[in-house]
Amino acid sequence: MRRTKFYSILSLVLVLTFSVACKKKGCTDSSAANYNEEAKKDDGSCVYSPVISLIGASDTTISVATTWTDPYATAANIDGAVVLVSDVSDVDASQVGDYTVTYSASNNNGTTTVIRNVHVVINQDTWLGDWSVSDNCGGGTGLALNGSPNVIAGGSSDQILITDFFSGVTGSYGTAICQIDGENITIAQASDGAPGGFGDIIYEGFGSMNSDGVSFTITFTWQNTTPLTGGSGTCQATYSK
Repeated sequence: MRRTKFYSILSLVLVLTFSVACKKKGCTDSSAANYNEEAKKDDGSCVYSPVISLIGASDTTISVATTWTDPYATAANIDGAVVLVSDVSDVDASQVGDYTVTYSASNNNGTTTVIRNVHVVINQDTWLGDWSVSDNCGGGTGLALNGSPNVIAGGSSDQILITDFFSGVTGSYGTAICQIDGENITIAQASDGAPGGFGDIIYEGFGSMNSDGVSFTITFTWQNTTPLTGGSGTCQATYSK
């Protein structure tokens, strides 16, 4: 009976010893370059690729036709030693689109890459500034557009104002209130005095901005109520920077 008990205890000790000895050792830190998902016990062998830190947001939006300045990134080893960062960018700020900048840093343990997303869009800022106008709208007896208006921000992010909208007898005047939705522009029906002050111009329009952000076209419907010389019609005006 004692011998049976002795062998039972011995067997249990051997099983426990064998179980401990058979635990696979390795790097158990999933952030390490040599992480071993099969390892059950960490043996202190973990090594690490560089850590890249982006300067600025990882997802950013800019207005088309502006200048993209990459805020770049930094990288360091786990001991704090600085590592050189290289980058590959396909950002084209002259065209609407979604782009990426890929940053890479390497040491003896491997390479780390981080991506920044850059969205080039048409927004309120795209519409602002000085523009030149070419049109077939009939001048003083039609829709008398000023050839060099200025566009400023309206009361909200989806509104712009075309100032010095009309060309008058002695100078430019009037303001067109426009709603924008990305590349689209809408001018609700409005009216202002016709050049010379003998009638009114009633107008409305719609159009869109080109993807390069430096020109947009509006189709106008208009009525000039000036006696004898007034009229009505539809025309197009192209605004360019």
